[in-house]
Amino acid sequence: DYFTGLNLHRKGWKSVYLNPERFCPLIYGPLKMSLVQLLCYSELAFMPLLNCLSLWGFAVIPQLCLFNGIPLYPKVSDPNFNIFSIILVSSISKSLYEVVTTGEQFKVWRNEWRIWMMRSVTSYTYGCLDVILNKLGMKKATFLPTNKVTDDEQVKLYEMGVFDFRTATMFLAPLVTVILINIAAFVGAVVKALVVDDDGDQYWEKMFGQMFLSFFILISNFAVIEGMIIRRDKAKIPLSSTLWSVVFSMFILLIGSVILC
Repeated sequence: DYFTGLNLHRKGWKSVYLNPERFCPLIYGPLKMSLVQLLCYSELAFMPLLNCLSLWGFAVIPQLCLFNGIPLYPKVSDPNFNIFSIILVSSISKSLYEVVTTGEQFKVWRNEWRIWMMRSVTSYTYGCLDVILNKLGMKKATFLPTNKVTDDEQVKLYEMGVFDFRTATMFLAPLVTVILINIAAFVGAVVKALVVDDDGDQYWEKMFGQMFLSFFILISNFAVIEGMIIRRDKAKIPLSSTLWSVVFSMFILLIGSVILC
């Protein structure tokens, strides 16, 4: 984009903002493109919606089933379990390979992975809701500029690789709620397997996939747990946001239990 823009402006071209209607890849020119091109444009066009739906699904549905003792994936001894394992490992390996081959370190991949998760359940979710409500005529899209001024403390946190959670509760609540649901599901499953269930080995075998998924989400987003419990600086997650998230997570767990049981 940089070199293209530089050459065009050097030749005298003028820049304008183009935002035409109905340029959806599914209805605009699908017969004049190859299937691969159509899929690529569709992935770019619907990326926020696909990411927020998939992340909310993977971060909540298996956990609600785990919380209520409902197996969602095949047992570890089932050959079909290998399919889910291969998909997960290949997805992680692909993103890690892309980061490493471009000269970056492992921590860069870790940060990109968890930022993708955070962004999908916050900004992508709110952005998609805003667009849907706008298209239905229920809300007018607005743009509010935010303060971009940074202080020395923010710069120091950035250089240390520490998250700054000083933002509105509406953005923190979905993220913290997802983490609390995963904590409740994972801890409850571990307690049931070790203490409550007489046939613990069978329980581990049935629930391993969902337990691993919750554990992976918690490890990937340990910065959020740290911001809620461990940190004491000004950039931690405010107690009010945590309390609101506790209410939301308990409500989701209750509704999930009523539906699933």
